[in-house]
Amino acid sequence: MSVEWIPVKAAPKSLAWQGDELVSTVGGGRRWDRDGVERAATCAWTFPFDAGAASASGRYCAAYQERGTKGVLLEGERVVRELNRSSYQAPEYDYPLALGALGDGREVVVHCPDEYNVLQIEDAASGERLTAGDREPRDVFHSRLSLSPDGRHLLSVGWYWQPFGAAMVYDTALALSDPGTLDGDGLLPLSVVLNGEVTAGCWLDADRLVLATGTEEWDDEEQVGLPPRHLGVWSVSERDWLHRSPVADAEPGVLLLPRGDQVILFPGCPRLLDAATGVVVAEWPEVAVPLRSGCFGSDRVPSPVAALHPDGTRLAVAGTDGIALVTLP
Repeated sequence: MSVEWIPVKAAPKSLAWQGDELVSTVGGGRRWDRDGVERAATCAWTFPFDAGAASASGRYCAAYQERGTKGVLLEGERVVRELNRSSYQAPEYDYPLALGALGDGREVVVHCPDEYNVLQIEDAASGERLTAGDREPRDVFHSRLSLSPDGRHLLSVGWYWQPFGAAMVYDTALALSDPGTLDGDGLLPLSVVLNGEVTAGCWLDADRLVLATGTEEWDDEEQVGLPPRHLGVWSVSERDWLHRSPVADAEPGVLLLPRGDQVILFPGCPRLLDAATGVVVAEWPEVAVPLRSGCFGSDRVPSPVAALHPDGTRLAVAGTDGIALVTLP
C-alpha cells in the first residue's frame, strides 16, 4: 500500500488515465508517464476552466468551470463544440455533466444546457438532442451526473431548494422514447432515500449504486431512507437497499470512486471502504485532499481531483506539490 509522489510544476485540476499515462484535460493535455516524467501541454485555454470529465472509453473528454456556465467538449485534441448550462444559481453548485456511452454504444453528453432542472442527452459527435420533447420538470438542481457502466441508467446527486442534497436515478433507454421520464423522482423514490443528506454517489456495476450521506437529516419522522453518516448500496433491479451501513466519518465528501465491491471516499484523505459493511479497508492520511461536504453552497473549497486506474490497482490524487500514486491493496 505504498505511496509514490510525482512532482508537478502546478497542481493539475483534472486527471484521467490513458493507458499507463495520466492526462490533465484542464491543463491543456499535460501528461505524466509511468516514470513520472511530465510532457508539456498541447494547448493553453484562455478561459478559466477548473474541472474535467472523461468518458469510460477515453474517446471524449471535457473541460469546464465547476461553478460557472461554460465548458468545451473534446475528441482527443480536437474541440468538438462548446458546452453551456443555465446561469441560474450556477455559482452555487457544481456543473452537471456526464460523458459516456448508451446501451447501443452511442457516445453521449448528459447535461442541463437550457434549464437547471431539465436533463438532456445529446449525441457527442453531432450534438443532436436525443431527448427533445415536452417536459414538466420538478424544482430540483441536478449535479454530479454519472452513467451506469452499461449506459442504461443515469445517477444525479443534486439538491432541492431547502437546500438539501438528494439523489435521483433515471432510465436512459426509456428517456429516448419519453423524455419526460427524466423529470420527477425517476427510479429512486424520495421516500426510500431522503433521510440523511446525500453528498456523493457512484455505480458499483450496471445494477448497484452506492450513496453516501453526511451529517444533515431531513426533519420528517416518516422518512425511512438512508440515515445520516451512512453508506448505502441500492439495487436498481430489486428497487431496494442491499446494504446500509454507518461510516466513521461525519462528512464523506463529494467524490466516490468504485472498485469492485469497494469504494474510495475522500473525507480529507483517500479512504478505501467495503461498500457492504462500511468497514475501512485502508486509508492514506499522508495524502491530504480538500474536504467538500456537498455539491452546493457558497463554500469555494475545490473538489478533490483523483483518478482510479481502470485495472483498479492504482489511485492518482492531485495535490499542491505533486500527484500521489497510491498502490491499492
